[in-house]
Amino acid sequence: MFRAAEKQEITASEVPSRPELTLVRSAPAVEPRQYLTRGTPAFRRATIALFLSGFATFSLLYCVQPLMPIFSQDFGVTPAASSLSLSLSTGFLAFAIFGAAAVSESLGRRSLMFISLLGAALCTLVCSVSPNWHVLLVFRALEGFLLGGVPAVAMTYLAEEIEPRGLGGAMGLYIAGNAFGGMAGRVVTGTIAEFFSWRPALAAVGILGLIAATGFLYLLPPSRNFTPRKGFDIAFHVKAWSGHFGNPALPLLFAIGFLVMGSFVTVYNYAGFRLVAAPYNLSQTELGLIFTAYLFGIVASWAAGLLGDRIGHFVVLPAGVLIAALGAAVTLATSLPLIILGIVLVTIGFFMTHSVASALVGRLARGAKGHASSLYLLAYYLGSSIAGSLGGYFWLADGWNAVIAFILIMLAICLVSAFAVARLARR
Repeated sequence: MFRAAEKQEITASEVPSRPELTLVRSAPAVEPRQYLTRGTPAFRRATIALFLSGFATFSLLYCVQPLMPIFSQDFGVTPAASSLSLSLSTGFLAFAIFGAAAVSESLGRRSLMFISLLGAALCTLVCSVSPNWHVLLVFRALEGFLLGGVPAVAMTYLAEEIEPRGLGGAMGLYIAGNAFGGMAGRVVTGTIAEFFSWRPALAAVGILGLIAATGFLYLLPPSRNFTPRKGFDIAFHVKAWSGHFGNPALPLLFAIGFLVMGSFVTVYNYAGFRLVAAPYNLSQTELGLIFTAYLFGIVASWAAGLLGDRIGHFVVLPAGVLIAALGAAVTLATSLPLIILGIVLVTIGFFMTHSVASALVGRLARGAKGHASSLYLLAYYLGSSIAGSLGGYFWLADGWNAVIAFILIMLAICLVSAFAVARLARR
């Protein structure tokens, strides 16, 4: 349809004979985005649902960590082999995250997350009755692959459905669910296994995962700002992934995810080696209590999201990095209370930084937000794997002092990246 300047409607065939008329093509009406606004029941349901998804993901993923010595004894495998029960899951999860966003473009955000949570919980239940070590490893690998359908898609759902001024708080609560799940999975299996065995311990976590998945499906509102794509166009996905590197702020956020996660994991990986030795001589139970520092991470991630919404994400982001660096430096003390305080500060700083960086990926991505989230999380889990392993070489070279030097270098680069992101985003 065309419209004349003096409000006359004409056809295209009339144009040559009517030179006095100016043609204007009517623009199609654009549907405004229908965001979930802070303070509404739908917003509260969505944030609780995403908290449950984070809880289920990380409790199912990390529940085997305290059981590794038991696996080694019961299945007659070496300690290194027993670690495969976790490393296979995280490895497959990192791989799956990269493609989960692509699948969600066709299947839908909510459906993919629910199927992933349900399948992972069922895998944990199967692991609890595994007849041998190899069956357990197969289902742990499958579980990690399935869980890859949650983190990137959850971040994308939040970025698409939550109003921008409430995104930081919602993202912070989601990451708080991650922290609570990571802690709860370890505590539940460790406690039950001490009094019964590892099989009912895994079964209990699997049942909790089923309950969380059901609550997630019931509570999460359907997507209102998402249109599924028909078929699987590999060229579209490759272009979407590569396109994000044309936005100079996003690769810096990916680097921040890599560096801050690598620093966090390195602290927890090698603090145990230091604290079980003289002069501290902590028992395994006492060492396990250090994971309660995750409680501070729960509060920190939620608070960082709210602060980011109120005073600015580009203020909170470098603040989180600085707190983590301060905590790492404090652990150089010889006093056990100060070492624990340092670990708590590293935990707070990590969750602050990760919460804000996650929200910024959703805000700064120009379309294809699911692909941007998957790239961020790929870098995040690679940081856990690569930097966490590299820290071992520093430990062997000069003990804890070398480990902290490695961490402080990573956090210094992270801080520079945070300031650079702020500068680029304000252009």
